[in-house]
Amino acid sequence: MTTTKGERLQKVLARAGVASRRHAEQLITAGRVRVNGRVVTEMGVRIDTRRDKVELDGKRLVSEPLVHVVMHKPRGVMTTLSDPEGRPTVADILKNLPARVYPVGRLDFHTSGVMLATNDGDLAQALLHPRKSVPKTYVCKVRGVVTDLQLDKLREGVMLAPSESDPGEASRKTLPADVKLLRHTPSMVSDERGEPINDGATWMEVTLREGRTRQIHRMAEAVGLFVMRLARMSFAGITAEGLRPGEKRALTDDEVTLLRREFLRPAEGAAVLKGHDGDYPEDPNTEAYVDTKAASVRKRAVKRPGGLAGRSVGESVSRARETAGGTTRSAKAPAGATRGAKAPAGRDAKAPVGRGTSKVEGSSRDNRGGGGGRSGGRGGHR
Repeated sequence: MTTTKGERLQKVLARAGVASRRHAEQLITAGRVRVNGRVVTEMGVRIDTRRDKVELDGKRLVSEPLVHVVMHKPRGVMTTLSDPEGRPTVADILKNLPARVYPVGRLDFHTSGVMLATNDGDLAQALLHPRKSVPKTYVCKVRGVVTDLQLDKLREGVMLAPSESDPGEASRKTLPADVKLLRHTPSMVSDERGEPINDGATWMEVTLREGRTRQIHRMAEAVGLFVMRLARMSFAGITAEGLRPGEKRALTDDEVTLLRREFLRPAEGAAVLKGHDGDYPEDPNTEAYVDTKAASVRKRAVKRPGGLAGRSVGESVSRARETAGGTTRSAKAPAGATRGAKAPAGRDAKAPVGRGTSKVEGSSRDNRGGGGGRSGGRGGHR
């Protein structure tokens, strides 16, 4: 057992399917968990899953396989695994899986649509983290006709009042949303009195990159609209296409890989898009990542020498560009242009470095060529 490396003990318990991470902490503090035969009650303990033996109430734990599923949540179903009021929950949909999974986020009781469930805690946490800005696309039906002013306010963001479930919530503006009108149903008119029976309805597609309690309902109310129906069409790019309400399917390997690259390891995902196939550390706080970042900083810190030497380097680069006719920086400078330039091949290549004359074949200072100065032509300083 170690306290500096490895995986956190509560994470190992959660992946074994015995409890959530929060409940796993309670199991640890209650003294029900042993590591290599010793009771562990403190938080922050890390273990090596390949070497350390973990037991709960005397039974050894084995990690379950990672499971990722997408389901079509019906209306009138709770997104929790149990409900004290006896209402139906998604636990009925998530039966008969090889591991115990947990819903990723929540949907309102009366909202239907896409929901992910997994026992992959790292990926679930990344998908729910506010900084990841995971896109969630909804189709909502609102009463009446939506004006351009209302659309602009929704797109720019609106101030939300505290929700009923959290009266102490601070008022803050929502992030900009992508809002697109889909269609409109005109109001129905009575044949007898000529009065409208209803105000018609408008369907909109709304994409959010944050998750606040009943956010679309509250945004609509803030601009004077009333949501009649709401369904989530995609979550992080995953859809429920082909699934009827109450059905589920396993995510494909490609879908899981894309989710990990985009939200769990975004640096790797960006490199893959650019054609890079190298290995990247999963945790940006690992030593490999820190060492690589430090090396890049040191590389940028290298400066061109100052004084005459720096001026000589700059002049040689300018002459090289002119000679190459405006090519890239990789164009080679003329031989002997600076002190760092290589001497030409041949007998002159062994000429000693000196401030004055060049003694190749007994030549004098006048045999250096037409360059002259510190950075002359052939036979000059290398």
